Amino acid sequence: MCICINCEYVDRCMTYHAVETQHQQPHLTDSPDFEPVEPTINVNIRSFQDEIQMEWDVVGCLSFKAEMGKWARLRPGELLPT
Repeated sequence: MCICINCEYVDRCMTYHAVETQHQQPHLTDSPDFEPVEPTINVNIRSFQDEIQMEWDVVGCLSFKAEMGKWARLRPGELLPT
């Protein structure tokens, strides 16, 4: 799971914005203004029949600043991204 959902900067982060794009999810912001320091992204690739699926997760970031539940507060009632 992406650490970004519990980061203070999730709604301003350029890297999380790119992850949203890869997952074809609505953006928390259209114009992120925070560039994180050394984010680490795991990309899991799965093939199913004739389809290739990629899942991107930020698993480390020097800019990470914990704010538990930040994403959930921004998107009340929605399921957490997996």
